[in-house]
Amino acid sequence: MTDFMATYLKPIEENWQPADLLPDSSSETFYDEVEEIQALAKELDYDVFAVLIGDTITEEALPSYESWLTSVEGIDQESNNGWSQWIRSWTAEENRHGDLLNKYLYLSGRVNMREFETSTQHLIADGFDIGTGYDPYRNFVYTSFQELATNISHRRVAGLVKKSGNAHLAKINGVIAADEARHAKAYQHFVKKIFEVDPSEMMLAFEDMMRKKIVMPAHFMRETGGQIGDVFKHFSDAAQRQMVYTSQDYIDIFRHLNSEWAIDKMSDLTGQAEKARDFLMGLPDRLEKISERIVIPEKQYKYKWLAW
Repeated sequence: MTDFMATYLKPIEENWQPADLLPDSSSETFYDEVEEIQALAKELDYDVFAVLIGDTITEEALPSYESWLTSVEGIDQESNNGWSQWIRSWTAEENRHGDLLNKYLYLSGRVNMREFETSTQHLIADGFDIGTGYDPYRNFVYTSFQELATNISHRRVAGLVKKSGNAHLAKINGVIAADEARHAKAYQHFVKKIFEVDPSEMMLAFEDMMRKKIVMPAHFMRETGGQIGDVFKHFSDAAQRQMVYTSQDYIDIFRHLNSEWAIDKMSDLTGQAEKARDFLMGLPDRLEKISERIVIPEKQYKYKWLAW
């Protein structure tokens, strides 16, 4: 497990930290750097900024994700086995993302931080329901998919803000996207290994998750006075309008996982698992037809998070 972790996680003392990407408050140039951050933040598109805040809230709800994963069957904290070591080390890397983005939003001067913090607390308190139960097979399908989705979202935001001249924010989102890409490869590796030893049950777990549909970890997101999940739809619409994360991206990730795990070449499957494989191979095309009918509202929602 040590070699595996060295492949997909970086040594802590060699890794980037939020302080590396933010103004040094002890420096004489601190206020000048903050002024530059605020000036560039004023140039950002409303939807893009809303997606950035929603992504940050998603990252800040990390306690929910860690507590969920530590409850998965086989994650034994008392014996400190390899899985529990991975979850803690993965969490430690992920924790930097919310820290960095949170501080950036504060310095930007464009965010109602109390509203942002209230949404974050609600999301942690409300938890989430991702349809995996405590089954490791289903959880690793979910994390394989979700890490790719977060990589896309952060990478696309990086590209959009770079076009607006904000190279600093582009770099912030870029380094986070790179972490998500590494983590996605790790979870995909887990699933590939399970396919080698238990192909039929792994195939059935994959089918089950895709029949349910992969939901985003922030699907319960809300604002002050709102109901669970009421602001997530607006956040999702904004991401679609800006092409940050779309229904087509969902389908492309699905196709990628089918290919990555080479499910079309699987043999020695039970009859039920063969039917599951056929379903998985055909579903992306069916989703393509459905996505063609999706209409994204053009009207922008007025978020309480944004101070303009």
